[in-house]
Amino acid sequence: MEAALRAIYTVWYRETLRLLREKTRLIGMIGQPLLYLLVVGQGISAAMGFRGVPAEIPLNYVQFMYPGVLAMSVLFTSVFSGISIIWDREFGFLKEVLVAPVPRWATALGKVLGGSTVAMAQACILLCLAPIARVPLDLLMVLKLLGILLLISLALTSFGVAIASHMQTMEGFQMIMNFLVMPLFFLSGAMFPLHSAPPWMAFLMRLDPLTYGVDALRGVIYAGADPRVTAFLVRYDLVTNLSVLLLVTAALVALGTWSFSRQD
Repeated sequence: MEAALRAIYTVWYRETLRLLREKTRLIGMIGQPLLYLLVVGQGISAAMGFRGVPAEIPLNYVQFMYPGVLAMSVLFTSVFSGISIIWDREFGFLKEVLVAPVPRWATALGKVLGGSTVAMAQACILLCLAPIARVPLDLLMVLKLLGILLLISLALTSFGVAIASHMQTMEGFQMIMNFLVMPLFFLSGAMFPLHSAPPWMAFLMRLDPLTYGVDALRGVIYAGADPRVTAFLVRYDLVTNLSVLLLVTAALVALGTWSFSRQD
């Protein structure tokens, strides 16, 4: 167990150190979320308003979209962190890791924790930008949001590790992940509310585990808001959302470590 814990820490530290050494990566980490928040959100709000929202509800599209942008930042960073496995395989580092006298699940868990740490760093940056979206946050809300985002990042990083363990090229990984990630994001309710979607799309949105993460984030952010806003934005209670997230996270962490352990 001591060797396993040391392996987990070493792999986690390597992934974290890689982030700290790539200063320009921090800029890129917030570029896409800010593009959605400031350009897409402001553009849609200015051009069409927020369709489907009753006029008496004090809510704009950017405020609605902010929790979804938080989830999106964690989604893309977490899932694509799995590409480091393919990178390590191409340069021979992974072969050295696999023959080391430590359990492979420990290496996989280190990868998952490292990718989650990177995703959480991006989430912290976006939480600091909440005033841009006119979303007030206090310390307790921030702690709750970080807990939810950690569950999302662990689940999605494990998902990325599971996929990368079976891929041989970075191009193939990127193609597969784009095919999977975009539906996860667009069906999560980040861009439009669940109750306004067509029935067939609402059904798919309920199957998307990220839907419950976005809903949990909205539930925390707008817990003390106007009851009309909360009723319009939040679909499920926090216990339901967290229960689904915990089950999905446990299943995907198990899948990720198992897939990594099974590779040649």
